[in-house]
Amino acid sequence: MTRRGVRGAGAVLVAMAMAFTATACSDDGDSASSTASKAASAAESVASRGADVVASATAAAGDKLNDFKDGVNAGGDVKAGAPATDKDGRVTSKITVTNSTGSTQSYGVQINFDDPNGNLLDTVVVTVDDVAAKGTKTATARSNRKLDGDVEVKVGTALRH
Repeated sequence: MTRRGVRGAGAVLVAMAMAFTATACSDDGDSASSTASKAASAAESVASRGADVVASATAAAGDKLNDFKDGVNAGGDVKAGAPATDKDGRVTSKITVTNSTGSTQSYGVQINFDDPNGNLLDTVVVTVDDVAAKGTKTATARSNRKLDGDVEVKVGTALRH
């Protein structure tokens, strides 16, 4: 179920290595603790930018799910397929919705893209309209941005209305 995604830890390590190397090679007389502090600051900056992107995607997903007034929890009706990477480097997953009711329904499905440690890398909401009674319909979830490394695709919130 994993494919692409451990971006955050790698980016932090690269930023730390670059900051350490750049500072360690300078002739400005910085101490080892100053060098470590600068490296940590650079790593924090990279991690913060990644967290900002995820926070923004999470807020957008929440806003979109709020559009589903009087939605009913329908997590059991939704399955996420194996992750794949498209030509733009974004992770995709085939989402299958099986309407368990006796009437046509629409679904709002939050799809989470996690790293193997369960850290959220990205999230999107897929709307699947007019799924026939007892019928099945598919859609494709696509990450908002390029994700590197192993990625697990999981169904977050699924609402039916």
